[in-house]
Order: sequence, then structure tokens, then C-alpha cells
Amino acid sequence: MNNIPIKNRLIELLVDYLIIIAYLVMLLIVNLGINFLIFKGIPEYTEIQAQLIATLTSVIPIILIFSYLDYFKKGSIGKRVSGLKLTYTNHRFSSSLLRNIIKFMPWQLGHVGVIHGVYSDFDLTAIIIANSGTFLGLVLLFMGLFRKDKRHLGDLIAGTKVKLQ
Repeated sequence: MNNIPIKNRLIELLVDYLIIIAYLVMLLIVNLGINFLIFKGIPEYTEIQAQLIATLTSVIPIILIFSYLDYFKKGSIGKRVSGLKLTYTNHRFSSSLLRNIIKFMPWQLGHVGVIHGVYSDFDLTAIIIANSGTFLGLVLLFMGLFRKDKRHLGDLIAGTKVKLQ
């Protein structure tokens, strides 16, 4: 059993969400600067180019940043602000990386579904992919908030646990 109050988990999520939003706004500004200063406008991308840009500039860097913070700092900035820390069964970077890949998989599925939808007029495949991301995100959220041990799927597979400091 883990006695983390829901308030702490929600503060953690809010702080981490705001940090991710700040990163994405910075990414948008850099992207627009490059597009308008170098390309003189927004170029047309193929679907695969759009998928690669979204994955390589947003999802993978966020996974790596959060993996670094989890491994070396015992948790994200949101965890530290809310008085939480991450503990490991086996303290390895691969565990942190696996945990964060699973944690951010809903975001990646959302990107893939929406980008595919833009290029396919939101066919059934796009809807299934995007909705699977939403479903997985809700599963992870409810596991982290309402399981007695407060562990989500990534924690269970990676052997990690969030605790009060």
C-alpha cells in the first residue's frame, strides 16, 4: 500500500505538464523561426516526414529528459515539487527509460493517429490509433491515482515505485 494523496499526484502531473508545454512552445518558436527565416514559409511535409518530426523533436527528447531526471534525480521536477520520489527494484537507466517509454506511449499514439488522420481524412486507422492512445493514457492515469500502490503500467514493468519523500 502507498499512502500518496491524490493531491500530490495531481500537483506532480500539473507541474510536469506545464514543463512539457513550455518545451513545446519553445520548440514551436524555434520551428517557426527556421521555417520563416530559412524556408520563407512552412514547407509541405509528407506523412512520414511529419511523423518523424513529431517523434524526434518532441516525444523522444521528453522521454530522454524524464528518464534522466528519474534515474539521476529520483524523479521529475513535478515529483520533487509535490514531495514525491521514484524508487527502483533495480536502479538501472534502462528501467527508467522503459518506464518513460510506456508513460509517454499515449502521447506518441496520439501524434501518430492525428498526423495520419490529417493525411487520410481521419480514416478508421487514424481513429483507432488516436483512441488507443487516449485509452492507454486513461489507464495509466487511473492506475497512478487509484491503485493501492499508486503504480502505473510503466512502474509495474520497470520495477519502479513512486513514494512520498
